[in-house]
Amino acid sequence: MTLTAKAIFLTERSLRHQEAARATAPAGVEVVMLRRPPRERVLAELAAAEFLVSERSGEIDAALIAAGPRLRLIQRLGSLAYDIDLAAAQAAGVPVCTWPIIGSIMVAEHMLMQMLALVKRLPEVSAIAQAAGDWGRPSRRTDENVFAYNWSGRTNIGGIYGQTVGILGFGEIGAELARRLRPCAPQRMLYHKRQRLPAAAEAALGITYAVPEAIVAESDFLCVLLPYSPETDRSLNAATFAAMRRGAFVVSCGSGSVIDEAALAAAVRQGHLGGAALDTFEWEPLRPDNPLVTLAREPAANVLLTPHTAAATIPGGRALE
Repeated sequence: MTLTAKAIFLTERSLRHQEAARATAPAGVEVVMLRRPPRERVLAELAAAEFLVSERSGEIDAALIAAGPRLRLIQRLGSLAYDIDLAAAQAAGVPVCTWPIIGSIMVAEHMLMQMLALVKRLPEVSAIAQAAGDWGRPSRRTDENVFAYNWSGRTNIGGIYGQTVGILGFGEIGAELARRLRPCAPQRMLYHKRQRLPAAAEAALGITYAVPEAIVAESDFLCVLLPYSPETDRSLNAATFAAMRRGAFVVSCGSGSVIDEAALAAAVRQGHLGGAALDTFEWEPLRPDNPLVTLAREPAANVLLTPHTAAATIPGGRALE
């Protein structure tokens, strides 16, 4: 096959994700995958490139754009373009295209569902309704004046409104989550990522930068979106959960191995945390000896586990990306 164009793909993703992306490249396009490359390498590769694809991988400034005299398109995989010099691209006649990632949107929706399920205590109240038990009062047909509000006498059901949400690991999923949380009117949305967003991007998303320790200590909902690395391996542990507010919730769709699952289960069982919802796990498929599995079988424990399906399984969902 004759290669007719060259695309530079800047990414922070692992080899498995890189190969999946490479497989979707159009025929005739040479894709050069660069994971966290030094700037000099990017400058050198751009000299003969027609396309620059960027995914969560640093600033695209005027010097980089000038280094690509053959550039025909800068493609950002995601919805955030704050780190692309749009003026320089326009001056060079290079279009810039953002592309919201379907999988990121689906995961953000899933995390919102997890948060609502925990604060509304869905595992427990669903079990109560399905039990259809005797609550010491006759069952009557409802109308505008006859109903049995909260017939089970629950006193610990709340909402997102007025609460503090903390997001650890803030990429495309974090941005999509923040957008979906704003209509729920949390009091604050705190976030942390290695490189702080510009003030304009923070204002547009309604988020406030904070160090991880402050996010852990102040959040009513701790949303975990951390990727795996040796530094993040089981970085959320017993000390982390002990530092959280009593009754707070842990929601995770990040790498499964960043959470010490036994420590999380203990914090929930002991009543310090109000519940936990996870879609990813240290061992997948999920093993029966995982202590969170035992808790999830107890509706009152308020633990919700899903089998790594947050990114959705709709036909063609991956193909759309």
